[in-house]
Amino acid sequence: MDRDRTTDILPHEFGVIFARPEASTVEETRVVPRPSLDREERTIKEMLLRMASLIEERIQLTIEALETHDAALALTVIEGDVEINEMQAEALDRIVRTIATQSPVARDLRFLLTLDHIAYELERIGDSTANVAKRVRDVAPYPALADYVGIPEMGRLAARILGDVGRALVDSDAGAARAVASQDDAIDAHYHGAVDELIRQGQADPANVERAARLMIAAHYLERIGDRVTNIAEDVVFLATGEHEDLNP
Repeated sequence: MDRDRTTDILPHEFGVIFARPEASTVEETRVVPRPSLDREERTIKEMLLRMASLIEERIQLTIEALETHDAALALTVIEGDVEINEMQAEALDRIVRTIATQSPVARDLRFLLTLDHIAYELERIGDSTANVAKRVRDVAPYPALADYVGIPEMGRLAARILGDVGRALVDSDAGAARAVASQDDAIDAHYHGAVDELIRQGQADPANVERAARLMIAAHYLERIGDRVTNIAEDVVFLATGEHEDLNP
């Protein structure tokens, strides 16, 4: 499971922010109206939910393109990854500005930094989706190999748990987040089953090797989506409880 942490990706501006004297931070906190900080936190959270919803839709479109051999549809997903990247950059900029201008402490600072990590995970899920779409575009002209060995089911499950973790974030629901993470085992099972079958298909007929290899890569990226959704579920648990939990040991 990917264990990327927020501190690995934060820009230099955060180092400047955290270097300010404690007395100055306390003084600034006194003069900033609380509703202003609440509004910024709400806005950033809504940005991430829109981002998650868009990626969920892109995963579904990628699976549709696979099943219908639609290379053009796969291309729209590939080209649309730029929009996901821009949304993540916009969210990061908003988080940095909020910390710089609102001087949050304790729970609020934890909340904003965790949202930054969620935005990062979502951007990486967007990248994985685009990589799946590239493999879908490559195999689109050819007949399906063993009904795509469960990859469509794997993709639909990945899209569903991404939607579920977004709803857990809306409600700050630790129980729902844990339930999402538990479904990653099913994605892993699909992945291992797909790899085994694709190896058999390649061994049975050399003409299948290229398609099998591309589908194996697609399955790998879908499996990574499941891992990253689990990372987001852990972030939701942290927001709700203040405790770090490893949901997929």
